[in-house]
Amino acid sequence: MNDDTNDGRARVAPMDGVEVHEFRFDDDGRVPNNPALPVVLMRGALGAGAPPDAVTARLEASGWGGTWVWRVFDYHHYHPNAHEALAVASGRASLMLGGPQGERVEVEAGDVVVLPAGTGHCQIEASHDFRICGAYPPGQEDYETIRAREPHKGAVLERIANVARPASDPIYGADGPLMRAWGDG
Repeated sequence: MNDDTNDGRARVAPMDGVEVHEFRFDDDGRVPNNPALPVVLMRGALGAGAPPDAVTARLEASGWGGTWVWRVFDYHHYHPNAHEALAVASGRASLMLGGPQGERVEVEAGDVVVLPAGTGHCQIEASHDFRICGAYPPGQEDYETIRAREPHKGAVLERIANVARPASDPIYGADGPLMRAWGDG
């Protein structure tokens, strides 16, 4: 199977062929995580080998913006004011989700991870060709990054709770796996 279309766009895998996993993490005092929403991992949602510009175009076509291409920071951090989609364009990596006490998750080209606001994440290791594309729901593109060095203040929990849920899944739109996992709020 060809991993991208002839015109360079990222191929979206049929939903029935995508493995969807959900993860929930507790507040550890430094990383609040999200008490209401799970992390959603969609294995194989995109064709492996799609160029980063095709992946970001797919995210933007689903209504997610503020796109970027790089890697994941190699320190534990979270965004208290935004949900984040991370779509792996190439390579593979080990990510620690949920903070230092969380879970190590392996991702590879074609996988998409959606982190609800407040969820800790950190890159542990990656292949030399690892590239990940990030995106945010409308209105959340000006996200804040907080390093998980010190205990968080109680006010951060209120900020996390007030982050609006997205109107669409970053890959599949209005009826994707994220919408089923997160409901309508």
